[in-house]
Amino acid sequence: MKTPTGLDKLNRRRFLARAAGAAAMASAAGPAMAQTAIEAIINAPQRGSWDDQFDAKSSRSVAKTATRHPISSADTIGFVERAIFDYQDIVARGGWPYVPPVKKLRMGVSEPEVQVLRQRLIASGDLSANTGLSNAFDSYVDGAVKKFQARHGLPPDGVLGNYSYQALNVSAQVRLGQLETNLVRLRSMSGFLGDRYVMVNIPAAQIEAVENGRVVLRHTAIVGKIDRQTPILNSKIHEIILNPYWTSPRSIIEKDIMPLMRKDPTYLARNNIRLFDNEGNEVPPEFVDWNAEEAPNLMFRQDPGKGNAMASTKINFHNPHAVYMHDTPQQGVFNQLMRFESSGCVRVQNVRDLNTWLLRDTPGWSRQAIEATIASGENTEIPLSDPVPVYFTYFTAWASEDGVVQFRDDVYQRDGVDELALR
Repeated sequence: MKTPTGLDKLNRRRFLARAAGAAAMASAAGPAMAQTAIEAIINAPQRGSWDDQFDAKSSRSVAKTATRHPISSADTIGFVERAIFDYQDIVARGGWPYVPPVKKLRMGVSEPEVQVLRQRLIASGDLSANTGLSNAFDSYVDGAVKKFQARHGLPPDGVLGNYSYQALNVSAQVRLGQLETNLVRLRSMSGFLGDRYVMVNIPAAQIEAVENGRVVLRHTAIVGKIDRQTPILNSKIHEIILNPYWTSPRSIIEKDIMPLMRKDPTYLARNNIRLFDNEGNEVPPEFVDWNAEEAPNLMFRQDPGKGNAMASTKINFHNPHAVYMHDTPQQGVFNQLMRFESSGCVRVQNVRDLNTWLLRDTPGWSRQAIEATIASGENTEIPLSDPVPVYFTYFTAWASEDGVVQFRDDVYQRDGVDELALR
């Protein structure tokens, strides 16, 4: 925390003296008046200004990275163009210093490395130059680190670990190139996307539901692994299935289910997965040679219910990749830092909120009706009265109206710079 100046100390003494006097007078007058005086002290404007200058500033720094502007909006193009101008200036002034990743720095420490960290955060606009270049990791530095982490897709805990150091030490020149690359991508989507649409940003593992040019819902997502990538696509959501059957893709049968059945012949039965031939006849698992080189030409279908891979929801849209969006029984995966774990489909956190928004104009499907149907366990297909456009995109850098610039790892190595790839 910054050391208070003489004026700060004088102001505090005056305020506390007045507060103490008021409390003493109120106490003499009776309990009710004393309580009123205490409430007045708690709500005093002077106390609020202390919060603004000290610890509360740190806690609010993360909120400043949020925006209601969609990433894919025409406004974002202008914000990124302004960010490019700013980063050109940063590069022209020599960029920012390398922060040696030698210690796990956090609030309260005083180390020579903090002075370099301050210089780095000042250069990128995360920390005000007025805070100085001391060795103290105070509340100002804590707030700046949290803001930096939030706008790089990292947990804003204020602690400098491996991932934070890696993000800090990507050069200003590389970040400038990343902005320029993504400006081209943004411009390619500059047309009308729809009054209502859903956008999945793969590198951010995030979903935006957009209405009338504003983000009304944001959802954390799980997207495809590096070797099973979620595709770029444009389509329209035409159907929601509650309590869906899950039919395993061929890739999962070959790479996952076959090896699991060799180790544990009860795997299919325990997970309520049944086998069907081309004529719809059920095939017992013991009739299959699980040691064969190729997977059997059968449909692997999991019944609805607890443990179903899609849990409560499947969101369908036509595409040549056979991917979709869905719920998951493993909600803990959304808390992971690296959310690139699927086989190409997209898992949606709080998917029932998205269901409600998508089905808003479909008669008979209020939130209460959706919840009741899920509770029944009955497989139910719901066509949308008005299909909603959906876009799977790939943005690793963008900016918002208040000048906050966001960066994400280039998980599928499409930016052309090794330094930006997921580590």
